Amino acid sequence: MSPPAPGPDAPLRVPPKCTACQDERVAWTSPRVDYCYDCLPGGPFTAPPCRTCGGVEDYFSQGLCALCHPRSPQHPGSCKGCLAWGVYPRHNWTCWVCRWWQSHYDKGICAFCGRSGVVSDQLACRLCLENARHAREPGEDLDLADANTHSQQLFFANMVFKRPVTPMPDYVTWTARWSQKNKNQLPHAPGTGFDENWEQLALFDIDPDPEALRRRILIEDSELTRYCAAIVADHSRRYGWSVRQRNAVIQSLRMLQTVRPTPTAKVRASDVIALRRYDGTISSTLEVLGEAGVLIEDVPTRIERYFTTKFVESGLLSDSMRAHLELWMQIMLAGSRQAPRQIPRDPATVALHIQGLAPVVQVWAEAGRTSFAEITKDDIHGALASLPTETSQRHYAENGLKSLFKILKGRKLVFANPMRGINVTPIATTIPLPLDTAAIRAELDSPDPAVALAVALVAFHALTGKQVRELHLTDIVDGRLRLAGRDIPLAAPVRTRLAAWLDHRSRTWPNSANPHLLINRRTAPRLVPGGHAFPWRNSAVRPRALREDRILHEIHATGGDVRRLCDLFGLSVEGATRYLATIEHPDLRDTE
Repeated sequence: MSPPAPGPDAPLRVPPKCTACQDERVAWTSPRVDYCYDCLPGGPFTAPPCRTCGGVEDYFSQGLCALCHPRSPQHPGSCKGCLAWGVYPRHNWTCWVCRWWQSHYDKGICAFCGRSGVVSDQLACRLCLENARHAREPGEDLDLADANTHSQQLFFANMVFKRPVTPMPDYVTWTARWSQKNKNQLPHAPGTGFDENWEQLALFDIDPDPEALRRRILIEDSELTRYCAAIVADHSRRYGWSVRQRNAVIQSLRMLQTVRPTPTAKVRASDVIALRRYDGTISSTLEVLGEAGVLIEDVPTRIERYFTTKFVESGLLSDSMRAHLELWMQIMLAGSRQAPRQIPRDPATVALHIQGLAPVVQVWAEAGRTSFAEITKDDIHGALASLPTETSQRHYAENGLKSLFKILKGRKLVFANPMRGINVTPIATTIPLPLDTAAIRAELDSPDPAVALAVALVAFHALTGKQVRELHLTDIVDGRLRLAGRDIPLAAPVRTRLAAWLDHRSRTWPNSANPHLLINRRTAPRLVPGGHAFPWRNSAVRPRALREDRILHEIHATGGDVRRLCDLFGLSVEGATRYLATIEHPDLRDTE
């Protein structure tokens, strides 16, 4: 089958994607062709040259290349704001400077050229302003009327223009750390303060008009902005914030002050999170308000929301049981200094206890129990019998019950601990299995340098996901990794990917003060490690399975040397025995 002959010019629209590959655009829209030239039946065929420029590369659709087709993402055009040449449709035909103008100035009619668009405080559009700057002589003021009388000089988009530097207020440029000993050295402008004793309650909750809010924050100069200006400048210097991020935080503070019913009251964290609907910056704004001492933490944590979902929303528990569960969770998360004392537990541990307790407590509530003091061993055995034994749910439930009744007995809220003498059911162990070598090689060559480095650290040195996430830049010196008292010489493939990642990090976040090795867009301006899903969200393998594959390879290569396994990977004897069992496992023996 030969490609169709070019038909008459049709109205050019965005061509659909090829039916076969779903990657390239269709070859023609008039006459209609549902395939690209590579996927045409009987093909692939060579695409014809562009009928406008004659180019033979980057064919797009309808006989035009990517540069000539007006609906191509690579088709250049003029900026809608300043008429500069060199913008693209994927950026809404707007250059970078005009995008900044749209967020800082309002729409209007230019007083010098009469065009409708975004105008500055001088009622001039950006084209008139740039022409006046170009025609200005050294030492003279801008003459917008004379520079735009006869003609205007166009220019290329996204070129660098030096803006005049205007002095900033002292409280904004102040960058030193304030001292609590010196009460005269304030982190804000004199005469500003916040009253935490009263707050005006809103009669109606009405969301402001986004367009009106955008216009308002352009001229907003509130006490909150002045109060936090020095802290914003200090954060920007310490954590390597970009100018864009600093401006975004200031804009969020202005937005927050505009929508608040009481301008002099302290700020609730829930109000800051509500700024997401107006594209506000959340995390950095919360950090600034917290350091300024004007933040009220009223947003429940993830573990508190999980507790509410499991125990409160059902409405089955009595007030006494719910109060005892809340006391238990408070002691588990914050610890206790009174006897019996207890150190705080990890929130992940508390979440597992809640997961195990929820079905058991629900069974007791449905049976009419109103207090944990009524629970006996028979009640516990009856509730546990309803749980499946082949899963880990019974193990989590028994651990959660032990923790709950231990705290309640220590606070004398129950007469006896009914879990006393009940042994915890062990979790059924699994057999570690090797991964597909081709999948590991593919992730080692990932185009994402963070993924390639993380996979290499686990695949070659069997680090855990937590260890990779918490690695610092100073933990690697002269090609050796110092981790938990172990000195690990890095393999050559790991060093290659480490160098690639460090180059990418220095190019992307050159001013970041984050000491962790792996950072991303959210953690670069802070000092915290990445989340649990970073960078494994973009990988087809998981760190636990990858670590097990590495340890399995080592135990089989050494013939079952448990001592070497413990020394290399920091395993306990019990943990290493789990991998030793795979050597003689009947299902994993090599059969001839």
